[in-house]
Amino acid sequence: MNNSRTTQDLSKYKTPKHFRGKSKITVQLWWLVYALFFKSSPQILYGWRRFLLRSFGAQIGKNVIIRPSAKITYPWKVKIGDYSWIGDDVVLYSLGEIEIGKNTVISQKSYLCTGSHDYTKIDFPIYSKKIMIEDGCWLATDVFVSPGVTIKKGTVVGARSTVLSDLDANSVYVGSPVRFIKKRKID
Repeated sequence: MNNSRTTQDLSKYKTPKHFRGKSKITVQLWWLVYALFFKSSPQILYGWRRFLLRSFGAQIGKNVIIRPSAKITYPWKVKIGDYSWIGDDVVLYSLGEIEIGKNTVISQKSYLCTGSHDYTKIDFPIYSKKIMIEDGCWLATDVFVSPGVTIKKGTVVGARSTVLSDLDANSVYVGSPVRFIKKRKID
């Protein structure tokens, strides 16, 4: 039974013009460079990966560590501050902007998702919202961050947490969805 009034009709879907931020050729070139030179690079070649990302418009600070298994959708929409770490199998799904401050750790298997679809509309339109992770934060393993979220300075998010809204500074959160545990104090 066809019940098109209560579900999306993907034949009506259209990616908005300029949504990717670069031409289709640039997008495909990035995927080729990523597959051949980024993903296959030896673990210790952090400078090489920084160079490749900067070549495609990413703003990458000094001494940033990005593991070769990290996946960055559109580098021209990514900014990472000095001395930050991007762990193994991290996904920066940068349909929208992702800004990561300095001295911030995004641990393995975390997923920063700037895009989604409006499921209330028949044409299922795609949209993006910026994610901001401020200075001195730590997202432990397998943290999901949804579109439009800001995680304020000095915050820790525990392993396997789901962040659906903004988090206060200098705090510790855990859970799915996250809940506040305590203030973070550094000796």
